[in-house]
Amino acid sequence: MERRSAQHLVESEVVVVGGGYAGLAAGLRLHDNDADFTLVEAADRVGGRVLTETRADGVTLDHGGQWVGPTQTRLLELASRFGCRTFPTWETGSHIEVWHDGGRIPYTGAAPSDGPGILEYVRVTGILDELARTVDTERPWRTARFAEWDARTAHSFFRSRTDATDARRRLALAVEGLWCAEPHEISLFHVLFCIAAAGGFEQLMETRGCAQDSRFTTGAAGPARAVAALLGERVRLGEQVNAIEYDTAGVRVRTRSVLLRARRAIVALPPHAVRAIRFTPPLPDSRDGWLSHSPMGRVAKIHAVYDTPFWRKSGLSGVATLYDNGPVGVVFDNSPDDGSCGILVGFVYGDRLDRFSALDEGRRRAAVLESFAAVAGTRAGRPRDYTEKIWTQDPFAQGGYEAYMTPGGWSRYGERGWREPTGNLHWAGTETATEWNGYIDGAVSSGYRAADDVLASLR
Repeated sequence: MERRSAQHLVESEVVVVGGGYAGLAAGLRLHDNDADFTLVEAADRVGGRVLTETRADGVTLDHGGQWVGPTQTRLLELASRFGCRTFPTWETGSHIEVWHDGGRIPYTGAAPSDGPGILEYVRVTGILDELARTVDTERPWRTARFAEWDARTAHSFFRSRTDATDARRRLALAVEGLWCAEPHEISLFHVLFCIAAAGGFEQLMETRGCAQDSRFTTGAAGPARAVAALLGERVRLGEQVNAIEYDTAGVRVRTRSVLLRARRAIVALPPHAVRAIRFTPPLPDSRDGWLSHSPMGRVAKIHAVYDTPFWRKSGLSGVATLYDNGPVGVVFDNSPDDGSCGILVGFVYGDRLDRFSALDEGRRRAAVLESFAAVAGTRAGRPRDYTEKIWTQDPFAQGGYEAYMTPGGWSRYGERGWREPTGNLHWAGTETATEWNGYIDGAVSSGYRAADDVLASLR
């Protein structure tokens, strides 16, 4: 890989725009089929919304997507191809719920059997599963109650199904954790679609055997870096696309320094980044409408590093959900596989992030460490290292970890605007996946799909 600044023309059969997992998967598929292509990425690294950092003391942290589950087969196969091993997420010991009244409820398994609102929460999520089983993930608009569900928010659905305040708190945190949005912002149909695309609500929420089953010893960017190394000079970093012209003759993709000319392009960017590009001719109303109904989630991910995972000796897993007034909603033990140090990771979602990001750095740190101390004890307030990634402030992602659909977006624009090619432009990205939509695995499958479509057209 190299970074180039001199203005010049680059010609190839295909241009891939975006060096996240979707774009890299597309590039890999094109590479494996001996297609001539160039991949451009605006940042100085690959991975997109997956960001692995090695700190000064050698500790590896994942600031973005990090987990993989056993049914996420495309990501696992990609990792296996490049020798990137996984290890189980730590969940041994008691989990903790922290409530707004100061109560702390220890439990093991998925949830406490007698926690506040738990029975109603289980009943309503069971209804979500039942409805999700009717969703057609390949052609969502063929779902029987498609328009009805897309006209509603998750919030209005929850209110119609239960009056239990604590159950609605649980449901709200589930939505925040999965889509980094508030229940009043997101389409009910989108919630059901994503549940169906994952194989059930439990698959999205739980650890062992589910979405949070395992982590990568190399960090989650390990497979992405390995793909980029294989693709070599075809990957051009630091090239932010500002304009794309397309017609029956082909495409012209422009950055500040390069004009890339090709027969077809695969655009593998989050929706807001697509809208930042000037298209000639303008994108059709269906595509533009889809993008305008696809805001990015609001999330921050914070790590605190300790000499040891001391909470384990106290019988705690480091896993927690917090329904209090602090910023953090969910905590995990993010320590390395060998336990050579202890790491707690916390997530700040949705409206909590709006308040959190408005604080100065010192007050943000104090608030997070107070939450960690409520989970793991007072020693959690004294880490040797502390770092935060506020994804809404990322210059390229501008949110995370995925875009979600607001009400009306699917039903008005989905059939023609979701991922149908626009002339010689093909669309990829985890938001276009029919399985594990919003996850790394969905990004990988979307890249493969777009590349297969391009290869078919080239032939």
